[in-house]
Amino acid sequence: QVQLVESGGGLVQAGGSLRLSCTTSRSTFSIYNIAWYRQAPGKQREQVAFITNGGSTNYAASVKGRFTISRDNAKNTAYLQMNSLKPEDTAVYYCNAVQIYTQQNYWGQGTQVTVSS
Repeated sequence: QVQLVESGGGLVQAGGSLRLSCTTSRSTFSIYNIAWYRQAPGKQREQVAFITNGGSTNYAASVKGRFTISRDNAKNTAYLQMNSLKPEDTAVYYCNAVQIYTQQNYWGQGTQVTVSS
């Protein structure tokens, strides 16, 4: 079982920045692909950023150029740097890890991001 713990959410004004962290105690963090999802009230959960175990990244069109996903395998941690935040970025943000060999899928508990206008 992999436990993921997100942190770094909060309330920020439009145009501001936040950095989310996703940490696990698993030493095999490097064999997981990591994604950040978000879910706003009344909306479906959507993937906003993805990073492979090798470091390749992909972003949703709505956040491209504003958000950056990264990982530090030595610290068993993934990050989501969010700049130029907009009110429509308000959501609960979730970390997701998928083991590259077994495709086992794990979720964190989520962290709230609220962007005021």
